[in-house]
Amino acid sequence: MTSSSYLSKFSRYWLPLLLWAGAIFTGSTNVLSTNNTSSFLDPLIYWLLPHLGAETADAIMHVIRKGGHLMEYAVLAVLCWRALRQPVRGDTRPWGWREAGLALVIAALYAVSDEFHQSFVPSRTASAWDVLIDTCGAAAGLLIVWVWYARPFASSGGRPTAT
Repeated sequence: MTSSSYLSKFSRYWLPLLLWAGAIFTGSTNVLSTNNTSSFLDPLIYWLLPHLGAETADAIMHVIRKGGHLMEYAVLAVLCWRALRQPVRGDTRPWGWREAGLALVIAALYAVSDEFHQSFVPSRTASAWDVLIDTCGAAAGLLIVWVWYARPFASSGGRPTAT
């Protein structure tokens, strides 16, 4: 493999994954702590729903924050699967559980390392529940890819048209 094709594959498949992992790492600092996100989410929630009680607003904030965990790790797992699989247009390879399983393990390990990192940030706390939520998000992302990837097989007699 030439250095330009290596760089092209790295840029196409691995760089997005590394950038997303970096964004998650940055979000695990004080930048996206509850104290900082509350300063704009609370006013937004009360603007949208002005008659909301404080307890309900806190519950909505909690759901938004945990939903963020699900989404960010769904994207991480999909990017990881993509980097491992390196799909191309007209790819005729069947779905690979090996790549999906490895992507899930990598995302789960990254979730563990992310929570470990948060244990050193004064405004954050580490949580095993967040690791579970993150891993569920990763599994959901891979499930979506699996459904998307299986769809072309069903409509084209076993050949994916594009991934």
